[in-house]
Amino acid sequence: GQPDTICHAVVGETVVLPCMTTPPGELIFSESRLYWQINEKIVHFFHKGRESLKDQDKRFRGRTSLFLDQMKYGNLSLKISNVQLLDNAEYFCIYKQDEDHQTKKSKIKLSVLAPPRTEETPFPSGQSQTSSRSPAETPRLTVLPLSLHLLVTLGLWHL
Repeated sequence: GQPDTICHAVVGETVVLPCMTTPPGELIFSESRLYWQINEKIVHFFHKGRESLKDQDKRFRGRTSLFLDQMKYGNLSLKISNVQLLDNAEYFCIYKQDEDHQTKKSKIKLSVLAPPRTEETPFPSGQSQTSSRSPAETPRLTVLPLSLHLLVTLGLWHL
């Protein structure tokens, strides 16, 4: 089905994937589990009142965290720092309470964009790009003078 929420982030940013449950009072985490996952990969796991990250997917190590002080009020959101292009995926927030076997599941789509390119970046030739030329014309304009220069240089070489 469709994701419940769509989040956007740029590479290098920190993003919060929202996941809320409406608790009847405070949640009791000693008797529950919270999984954040992509398909079968564990992104973050919280079990019996604490984080359990030994089975966490390697590329998320050290980059995920929960809002531990807000969890008992139903905030199960996941914070991912230093977002990477590979983080672009559909995430599942799965909350299971052991005593009543109730499972709450939501799907959050994270759309990751490459960082915007800065205009100050010099081109290999040392020239900055001017906006008056279209990208399709640029190679022809730069190759032609270079070719003439080479022909002149080669012509002079043979004299």
